Amino acid sequence: MPQVLEFSDVVVRRNARNIVDHLDWSVEDDQRWVILGPNGAGKTTLLQLADTLLHPTSGRVSILGEQLGRTDVFELRPRIGFASSAMARRVPPEETVLDVVLTAAFSVVGRWREDYEDIDERRALRVLAEWNLDHLADRTFGTLSDGEQKRVQIARAVMTDPELLLLDEPTASLDLGAREELLALLSGYAQAPSTPAMVMVTHHVEEIPIGFTHVLLLAEGSAVAAGPIAETLTADALTEAFGVPITLTEAEGRFAARASRAPGSANA
Repeated sequence: MPQVLEFSDVVVRRNARNIVDHLDWSVEDDQRWVILGPNGAGKTTLLQLADTLLHPTSGRVSILGEQLGRTDVFELRPRIGFASSAMARRVPPEETVLDVVLTAAFSVVGRWREDYEDIDERRALRVLAEWNLDHLADRTFGTLSDGEQKRVQIARAVMTDPELLLLDEPTASLDLGAREELLALLSGYAQAPSTPAMVMVTHHVEEIPIGFTHVLLLAEGSAVAAGPIAETLTADALTEAFGVPITLTEAEGRFAARASRAPGSANA
């Protein structure tokens, strides 16, 4: 299968510290990756590289067949969908949900004087329906719940039929009901044959949607393990990545993790 992402000996260095440390990693077009690791492991930095928002200090990053530093990123970015809390903060709170999604057609945030075609509006309305948001089309973004805003971000990210979809902690801060609703939608989307390659960052194995195929475990900017979820997501790998003994369970395609024993306990 064609590769949509390839990291070769990638280093991102800040303040004399390697945020990403000589990483080799690749993503093929039929794969759905989840990136797991503790705070500061380099997860969001990887997404910023994949979305052309950041260039490596050294090494090579290829995205959709184009190498960072040797291509026009403004031509590459419309081929990538990216949903993150940072993007949500740029959305004018008075913008309607329909316009938040529709403006993705011009890669802008905040509708101004763009001239949209009927096909763009029909596409936006269809995407809203797919993410259970069609009844909110005329609501303003600032009046939505956290869960609704997260779904709007993802709907905007898929509006342009991207070849690569990047999700930065899409279920963070959601209550149980909103989290499960979003995970069900992500599971259905991930398993559809027309879905692009996906990369999702999360802190918790409980937030891995069914249908995701691969996992990259990071610690201090380096890969602890990478590969198919069924083989790679293990208690030992999680223990190494997070630095505490972890017990991992799986039921009907969903995972749960907990500490095997309290750090610093008498039996530790």
